[in-house]
Amino acid sequence: MTREAFAAEAARLKAEGKKVVFTNGVFDILHVGHLRYLQQARALGDALFVGVNADVSVRRLGKGPERPINPEDERAELLLGLKCVDAVCVFEEDTPIELIRAVKPTLHCKGGDYASPDALPETAIVREYGGDVVILSLVPGRSTTNVVKKLQV
Repeated sequence: MTREAFAAEAARLKAEGKKVVFTNGVFDILHVGHLRYLQQARALGDALFVGVNADVSVRRLGKGPERPINPEDERAELLLGLKCVDAVCVFEEDTPIELIRAVKPTLHCKGGDYASPDALPETAIVREYGGDVVILSLVPGRSTTNVVKKLQV
């Protein structure tokens, strides 16, 4: 979905009084940790919008020379196939700030690998328009990095 269509769909839902939840990430190899995290986020509102880091962004984030393993269009398609995800948009920036500015979600969720909302570069933007940031718990031991390590053994 284009950024414009993503933002327009969020605006339509919010005009109907719906609570739009946003999260973002690489989502390279989907695993149960991703699923449970996305289900937690979706449970906080009426629709879950997911920003997916583009391949070029993943490389800049230093996830490793082999990452991403799956290309951005396939990662987006897999996410959109999950019952708990309502919309997906790929973004090329290193942070989702511009995408958040376009969508203005009611809630922005991130995983528990962040100690507090204040550790996120996007928190100021979310709070600026009256949204809130929520840190969700992670599933211990479940990460794409761990999956990749298991495959390399």
